[in-house]
Amino acid sequence: MSILIKPIITEKASQASELRNCFSFQVNTKANKVEIKKAVEAAYGVSVEKVRTINVRPDRKTKFTKTGIQHGKTNAVKKALVQLAEGETIDLYANI
Repeated sequence: MSILIKPIITEKASQASELRNCFSFQVNTKANKVEIKKAVEAAYGVSVEKVRTINVRPDRKTKFTKTGIQHGKTNAVKKALVQLAEGETIDLYANI
């Protein structure tokens, strides 16, 4: 089971990483905080102080078309906000 799926790179996440040394990742929905902490420390070689998680519910949409009503939804996602120790950082653009 892969814990870390991908880093989240948005304006809000970039600002949090610059000001508070807090990085955002999309993680497996079954992963807990201890597993996320170990995965980040192993993948990037940094020490993690705090992990906060967010479960994002799926968005549901309904379309009215010629053939009838179409229902759909997006996937549920889990995000993790990882607070690193003072003086450490992650270079997310190094592997591109």
